[in-house]
Amino acid sequence: MTITTDRPTAQQLMNKLGHDRRPFIFLIDFEMQRPIVLPLDEANPAQLQYAIHGHRNFTGIATPADFHFHRYPVDRERYAAAFQQVQAALKAGNSYLLNLAFPTPIETNLSLHEIFLLSNAPYRIWLNGQFTCFSPEPFVRIRPDGGIASFPMKGTIDATLPGAQHQLLSNLKEQAEHATIVDLIRNDLSIVAKNVRVKRYRYVESITTHNGSLLQTSTEIEGQLPPDFHQQLGDLLFKLLPAGSISGAPKQKTVEIIRAAEQQDRGYYTGVCGIYDGQSVDSGVMIRFVEETPSGLVFKSGGGITARSTMEAEYQELLQKAYLPFAPVTEPVL
Repeated sequence: MTITTDRPTAQQLMNKLGHDRRPFIFLIDFEMQRPIVLPLDEANPAQLQYAIHGHRNFTGIATPADFHFHRYPVDRERYAAAFQQVQAALKAGNSYLLNLAFPTPIETNLSLHEIFLLSNAPYRIWLNGQFTCFSPEPFVRIRPDGGIASFPMKGTIDATLPGAQHQLLSNLKEQAEHATIVDLIRNDLSIVAKNVRVKRYRYVESITTHNGSLLQTSTEIEGQLPPDFHQQLGDLLFKLLPAGSISGAPKQKTVEIIRAAEQQDRGYYTGVCGIYDGQSVDSGVMIRFVEETPSGLVFKSGGGITARSTMEAEYQELLQKAYLPFAPVTEPVL
């Protein structure tokens, strides 16, 4: 069964399925070149498995076992070159915030499917032979009454550091980064919704990893869609892409800078996945992402860069986000 398509076909199909109130799953890559849209009753678990809050198409769970997880970070010089390229664009005023990402080669005795089954996250996807994703970050949620909300997640710190929450909330770079992305998401939602407002600002959440806990800050932004939103689902969602939290502001120019600095397509990493259940939509940003490549597994991660950023701190954050979200490893992470 062929499950990938192109943007116009995916957009039209989502509109039609929404009009018919037929539940479907969607996975849209960052470049929006290989979207997947499938009615839920056609999602073959041998090819695609998902667990998005209460929705899943598989039974059973994996039995926890001893495992190892080693990461081999991207060369500092390569990252530093990209970082300086991004900083030049920021200082020239071409961007105010940019998400810079790189793949980290990893080695583990777990398969992609085992990682998927063991993971603990609200948005989990496994695409056979390609990737698994275990994301903590919502993209947009749409209620049956047309209420739409987005939850940009910006700002990360090791939860074990002394006064970690205070450090995170008082950090000037993190404050500026978060404020910028909230403003961008407010503008994005205003394209498709009315009465857009910030409901909760910079609340702190804890994320469990195999190497300890992280604290992250998020904001909830909400608005109201028109009554006929069901038959416009494809149009609405594609207007909001790519997700602001993993691109930057201003979005179009920032995406151009990202492509020049990263020098490779992101694919499904930092795209979005979600479920339409016939009444509402729940979707997530595909971060925390392990991909199968000809040379082995890679963990894709990144972070927001501003003019206040330092290369070493951003490099460490990129590595900090390369984790497995379940029980501690039995061997040290290198």
